[in-house]
Amino acid sequence: MSKVKVTSTNFENKKILGDECSEVYAANIIGGQWSLVICSWLLEGKMRFGEIKKSIPNITERMLTLQLRKLEQNNIIKRKVYAEVPPKVEYELTEIGYELRPIIQQMEQWGKRHKYLYAK
Repeated sequence: MSKVKVTSTNFENKKILGDECSEVYAANIIGGQWSLVICSWLLEGKMRFGEIKKSIPNITERMLTLQLRKLEQNNIIKRKVYAEVPPKVEYELTEIGYELRPIIQQMEQWGKRHKYLYAK
């Protein structure tokens, strides 16, 4: 089976910029509303899929699944499957995922200040 080659200009530009700029690389991994909010909830500790879904009511199950996979592929979260019936799966931040805590807290503080000052 061969790999699918992604050839869009947008994808290539994003990859090149991410290779050259560490900030863009980081934003590509945790950027977007869903990844950030998932990480924010997981800062509190391990959660099951249903708990995450309940904490983020506007996310679809499909989008949550895609975001969890993306975060897992990027080593931000880890997924643990327990051999039980029914199956039990827990998600938690990895060590590098927990390093996002001060970044997320700073973004929250910045967002509150900006919203207060400019989003009227």
